[in-house]
Amino acid sequence: MVAMRGSGRAHGPETPPDRGEALGRNDVSADSVGVVVQAGVVHGGLHVQPPPEPVVPRQLPAAPAPFTGRAADLAELDRAVESLPGAGSPPRPDPANAGTGATVVISAIGGAGGIGKTWLALTWAHRHADRFPDGQLFVDLRGFSPEAEPMPPAVAVRGFLDALGVDPARVPADTAAQTGLYRSLVARRRMLVVLDNAATAEQVAPLLPGGGPSVVVVTSRNRLTGLITRHGARPLHLDTLTDDEARALLVGRLGVTRVATEADAVADLIRWCGGFPLALGLVAGRARSTPQVPLAEFVAELREFGVDALDDDDPAASLPTVLSLSLRGLTPRQRTVFGLLGVAPGPDISLPAVASLADLRLSEARGTVRALEDASLQARQANGRFSPHDLVRGYATTIAHRDLTSGTREAALRRVLDFYTHTAYQADRLLEPHRTPIRLDPPARGVHPHPMSDAPAALAWFDAEHANLLAAQHTAATRGLHHLTWRLAWALTTFHNRRGRLHDRLVVWRAAVDAAAHLPDPAARPLALRLVGLAQANLGRHEEAVEHLRQALALAERQNDRTHQALVHRMLARAWMLRGDDRRALGHASQALDLYRGLDLPVFEAEALNAVGWCAARLDDHDTARAHCEAALALHQRHHHVEGEAGTLDSLGYIAHRTGNHREAVRRYRQALALFRALGHSYQSADTLDHLGRSHLALGHHEAARVVWREALGLYRRQERPEDVRRVRQQLDGLDCAGRAVPEP
Repeated sequence: MVAMRGSGRAHGPETPPDRGEALGRNDVSADSVGVVVQAGVVHGGLHVQPPPEPVVPRQLPAAPAPFTGRAADLAELDRAVESLPGAGSPPRPDPANAGTGATVVISAIGGAGGIGKTWLALTWAHRHADRFPDGQLFVDLRGFSPEAEPMPPAVAVRGFLDALGVDPARVPADTAAQTGLYRSLVARRRMLVVLDNAATAEQVAPLLPGGGPSVVVVTSRNRLTGLITRHGARPLHLDTLTDDEARALLVGRLGVTRVATEADAVADLIRWCGGFPLALGLVAGRARSTPQVPLAEFVAELREFGVDALDDDDPAASLPTVLSLSLRGLTPRQRTVFGLLGVAPGPDISLPAVASLADLRLSEARGTVRALEDASLQARQANGRFSPHDLVRGYATTIAHRDLTSGTREAALRRVLDFYTHTAYQADRLLEPHRTPIRLDPPARGVHPHPMSDAPAALAWFDAEHANLLAAQHTAATRGLHHLTWRLAWALTTFHNRRGRLHDRLVVWRAAVDAAAHLPDPAARPLALRLVGLAQANLGRHEEAVEHLRQALALAERQNDRTHQALVHRMLARAWMLRGDDRRALGHASQALDLYRGLDLPVFEAEALNAVGWCAARLDDHDTARAHCEAALALHQRHHHVEGEAGTLDSLGYIAHRTGNHREAVRRYRQALALFRALGHSYQSADTLDHLGRSHLALGHHEAARVVWREALGLYRRQERPEDVRRVRQQLDGLDCAGRAVPEP
């Protein structure tokens, strides 16, 4: 550049420049005042400085190895990319169309700490890195870090600007302006942004691109509902590994030979770790570093210490530490409820049970459990119930004993036991209103039994809560709560009868016999002995059954309790009938009938009439049988006792079959079956189906017999009635004497 004063030479429009000046000379065509700066002759042509190439960040940490399973979850992440505009075209979009109609796709990967969220995200990211030619950004937001507080979004944005090559001098001082610059830089680029270990949706939102073809993958223990509702995120909740996936993980860490050699210990290890990747990885790491220690020793530690056996000096590898970080965002009440859920009996829990356990209103319980669910500390099942992973439950139990007083724990446990007892009692009354009621103490303060409208609702509640009710009775028995132990057995009786829960019925009444020894009510022990005897009779344990029933009868006679005497005689009639001694069974049934006739108990009298009729039919005294059963049917119908009516119709069908009137038998059996099905009485339905099949066969209706026997076979199997299964299987085989196989039900 040459500075020229105003007196210098200038070309006018009519004066052509010299040839050598033509390509690089500026003319001033107007008069100039002061200083004019003009380029002189430029030799070699003009050179324009090109813009710098954009920085392509490659921030992904190394992919985990080995990685097993998760095929469905990886496929779900694939769908997140495939839904982008131009997903099937070359990776780099046309710049002219970039940002037009493209939307940010967010896959929020949720799950408990240690479930493998980061491993899944990184595995997927590395497998598909070629889809993102403009780079990959990664940040650990430290939402649940043992060593630091959650990272502020502004810090993460500033880190992304550095990774994108922004000159520090060009970075705005204002946080909102920095976020705007970040979004401007990625708006037309196809990038992958991995936001790992996020705490809240508010922490994530400033890091989302404003548009364009980029993909964001977020991992968090929380469900980040705000991302789903406000930003259209796709939730992906991780479950535990399957047994096959868990085995593959152990093979990858320990080798094929060791896994095969210690197969039994491996199976136990998989069961105790429950498919939890961190737990499996931790044990595998210890086993690999100490190859001389058998895997069975690690299993023994898990059996003895539970989740505490998975502690480690490295906070990132310690399952208790990892789980403890999930509690950081909870309120004191939520932490308390989490601990109480660890001591609640049963494999899962309903909201009404949570409300009684924690002494909360139902709305409060719902909000509290939802917070635990959002923190991946509880898992909601399809039926509206909640159940954590076994290791998470074990940690909750640790929290309960570490952070809650024994008084708090025991009061909560008593409330939930009262909840189950009172609700089960009400449900039983709906199933069998003719049953003689028992007296219950008022429930503890804060207990609200779950209301039910009718018998089907009661049966559905029993189906859902059965495992919890068994666990509740066991808990009551181990704590010496004898009243609750006995009353829970009583409340479960009708349900066990109708569903054919023969073994469970025996277990609960054995516990009730032990509890009755500590109760002041003299009727408690003979009743428990009677029902233990009946359960044993139905399981084919004849000697034990008769012995318990004789003890019950002796106590009832000593107490001059004629009602219990009649009940025991009726149970003895069934026990001897099942043993095949129909004459002795008839004697006990007749004694029960004589006692009932003096007690003004018409429904019980009708049941005894039916028992006499059944035994008489088996002894071929058909006139006596028919007369007693028809009298029983009339009494049951008069008093609206549907179960008794169904049982008597079955007996009348049996009498018709024995006398050769098979069409009448089919009609009666179908009537009985319809009533049993309406009651949900699958135990008696199975027997009636068996009887119905025999009448169909007698009529030559082989296909109809096959249909009902298949159904009976399926019920017998579910009820664990092996002798009945064997017999009906033989009956079905007999229909196929030509060699055509009968399909399994």
